[in-house]
Order: sequence, then structure tokens, then C-alpha cells
Amino acid sequence: MRRLIRRAILSRFLHALGHYLHVVWPVLFLILALQLALGSLVAWIERWSFGDGMYFTFVTGLTIGYGDLVPHQPMSRFLAILVGLLGTVFTGLIAAVAVRALQTATDDPTSKGR
Repeated sequence: MRRLIRRAILSRFLHALGHYLHVVWPVLFLILALQLALGSLVAWIERWSFGDGMYFTFVTGLTIGYGDLVPHQPMSRFLAILVGLLGTVFTGLIAAVAVRALQTATDDPTSKGR
């Protein structure tokens, strides 16, 4: 019985997650595109390879920050801050969507009139 309940919740969660990701997809795509553009610009300013620029963008945007690539130019440092801020918003939006999907999946279907 518990197994059936877990499967039903998982199914509702995945359905709700897909729905909410579909709703916020344009915003997620815009944030990701901005991050990639800023990372490319940082790579160009710092004379890094494109791959290093993308690596820097994701490491900074995900707030990992290994420190193996460090921007030295004032403009690229400012852009790195923007990449970090956009990454925080991106991560927060993904977390919010997942939480909302979990709430939807675990709502009691018999109490819709609350």
C-alpha cells in the first residue's frame, strides 16, 4: 500500500515539476543566456579560451568558486559579480519550482476547497 502511495506522489511530483518548469522556462532561459553572454565577455576581456569562460561562468553562477580562474580586470570582476547574482536567482528559481511541485504532489486531493 505504501509503495502505491509513494509511486502516486512521485508521479504527481514529476507531472507538477514539468508543468511549473514549463511555466518559468522563458525566465530560466533568459537568465542562462545572460550568464553565458557575460561569461563569454569575461573570457574575451581576460583573454581566456571560450571553454574556460564557460567553466568560470558555471563555477561562479553555481556559487562553487574554486578560484582556479580569477578575473583581474575591473570590468570582468564586475561582470563576475553579475554572473554570481544571476546564478543565485537561477538556483533559487529552480528550488522554488521544486518546492511548489512537491507541495502540489503532497496536497490532499480531497481538500481542494480550502
